Amino acid sequence: MSQTDPIAELLTRLRNAVRARYNQVDIPYSRLREAICRVLLAEGFLASVEINGEGYKRRLVLGLRYSATREPVIRGIQRVSRPSIRRYAGAKTMPRLSGGIGVHVVTTPLGVMTDREARHRNVGGEVLLKVW
Repeated sequence: MSQTDPIAELLTRLRNAVRARYNQVDIPYSRLREAICRVLLAEGFLASVEINGEGYKRRLVLGLRYSATREPVIRGIQRVSRPSIRRYAGAKTMPRLSGGIGVHVVTTPLGVMTDREARHRNVGGEVLLKVW
């Protein structure tokens, strides 16, 4: 099955798994998806990221995080740049989430990183998504 927007599919699968209170979710592998998940893992939104299988059968197994009262750590996740409307930002114009709770995930020439790290490294790029 061909996918128009694989990043949106990743976000939808995460959103649905969190709402259903799953402990882990299994998604098809791609390098961009893995990089995004590694950023979410480093920021504390995911519990684990594992790669299973070989070749075209590779899958990402993502462990989801919950609080002690079983409330999800991911309160919301939203796609910013879409295939039809790309959103780019320079280092000085990088968007910030109000309240500082959450991050924007940005793809830059230096790789996939958070908005804070992109501002720190003084590099811009495409703003893929925001998580809070």
